[in-house]
Amino acid sequence: MATMNISLSDALKQFVDQDADEGGYSSTSDYMRDLIRQRQRQKAESLLRALIAEGLASGPARPLDPDHFKQMRQRAKARATK
Repeated sequence: MATMNISLSDALKQFVDQDADEGGYSSTSDYMRDLIRQRQRQKAESLLRALIAEGLASGPARPLDPDHFKQMRQRAKARATK
């Protein structure tokens, strides 16, 4: 596991320590890791919303050719052998 040191003002350190205690975290490191994971989830959810909106804006679905996935597999196989 990597280590990262950060500098905080006294007021921010006090806030982090208090919030970690109130949140039931075993340490401020656990608290910070949880904050980072929450931010990662937020970014992933934001990307997913954007992709869904893009899909909805692309118009109605169109039927695929019966051989669509077979052709995709053939193209992927051809690229993999290059």
